[in-house]
Amino acid sequence: MNINSSKQAGLGLFRATGIYVGAILGSGILVLPAIAAKEAGPASLLAWTLLLVFCTPVAFSFAEMSRQQPDAGGIAHFVTRAYGRRASAVAGYLFYFAIPFGAPATAVIGGNYIAHALGGGRGTALLAAALLLAAAFGSNAVGIRMSSGIQLVLMVLLVGLLALAVALAAPFARAENFTPFAPHGYWAVGGVASLLFFCFAGWEAVTHLAGEFRNPERDLKRATWLTLIVVGVVYIGVVAASVAVLGPALPGSDVPIAQLLEKGLGGLAAPLTAVAAAVLTFGPINTFVAGASRLGASLASDGVLPRALARGAGPGRVPGASLGLLAAMTFLSFGAAAAGLSNMQFQIGAASACFTAVTAFGLVAGIRLLPARTPAWYGVIVAAVVMLAVLLFSGWALVVPLGLAAGAVWAARADRRRPPAGRPETVVTAVQLEAVPSGVTAAAPPPARP
Repeated sequence: MNINSSKQAGLGLFRATGIYVGAILGSGILVLPAIAAKEAGPASLLAWTLLLVFCTPVAFSFAEMSRQQPDAGGIAHFVTRAYGRRASAVAGYLFYFAIPFGAPATAVIGGNYIAHALGGGRGTALLAAALLLAAAFGSNAVGIRMSSGIQLVLMVLLVGLLALAVALAAPFARAENFTPFAPHGYWAVGGVASLLFFCFAGWEAVTHLAGEFRNPERDLKRATWLTLIVVGVVYIGVVAASVAVLGPALPGSDVPIAQLLEKGLGGLAAPLTAVAAAVLTFGPINTFVAGASRLGASLASDGVLPRALARGAGPGRVPGASLGLLAAMTFLSFGAAAAGLSNMQFQIGAASACFTAVTAFGLVAGIRLLPARTPAWYGVIVAAVVMLAVLLFSGWALVVPLGLAAGAVWAARADRRRPPAGRPETVVTAVQLEAVPSGVTAAAPPPARP
């Protein structure tokens, strides 16, 4: 592989930021302000703010570990370096198999908004959700560079729409809507924080794409700063506006963002709401599928998933087999939800518990990988404690990550009993490529033992 052509085809700062923002800023903001207000009242704003604060060391810890050694394995790769292969299999399973829970829930949220905007019913919502899922998988099938360009344009459009919603609704804000501030007590804020992590998951998704960056040494931290600023302003602005403007009506609202837009635009709010919902839904699904499909190929190369899924592994390539399996599981889960065999709140809770556990795994690995007694190291310790506390509030949803962890341990043990065999397709990391002089073709390393 020619290193110069690989770098030129990689992600620059703005495309990378579009991927980052798309991973974090998802459709949860369309519905979770109302659910959080129902559980904790206006005090739910504290949960949003605290999660944003504690996600800062999370974001920079992952950026630093990805900068040190970009790899498609992402957090699973970090955990391998820190604690070994069996622990990394657990982290990888938690992320990869969380997608069939989280993606359908995200799509249905967006579909409900689109149906509301168009005046349709449940059938319209399910059709819109299916099309959004198909668009995200189709986008990844054509390659990460094309996908990132689409997402950058959509993220700019989305941030503009949400800023417009807040600005138009501001004149209708009332201070009395913040009282009583904590009608269910401050303990309820902890329970809400566990659910709201669904809106802050995404930093772990981008770790799988670090090898696709044109200049990860420079752009990972820059993209992280830009994303934190954009996400922080949008989340706090939208949630504060929802509480201040909608007040007691917020907990019972299915479409709070639509109601904010309707305050200032009236009938024109419907098409804008549909566009915002589509973008908010497509962005995170697109990024998570991109990261998970590459992770699946990496896990297959390591032998903890079927080795046929390793096809297409490596920077700049499309991991078609892994992507196809994800699509099949996701549409199966979507079909179960459409048939009433599962509900959206369970899917959100299961995905959120898995992503929280993955994040905690990555942070605990960072304690060993990052230089001790540095600001980043202390930040990782604080963030890991917070993520573990948030995980404990997941309730029955913890059954899903515990089951996946057991499956990963079984798969890792079963693979160790197999006779040694070469990998079906060698994965050359970005760090290995950077050691190759310009214009020289990198030779594949000898087959690794499983």
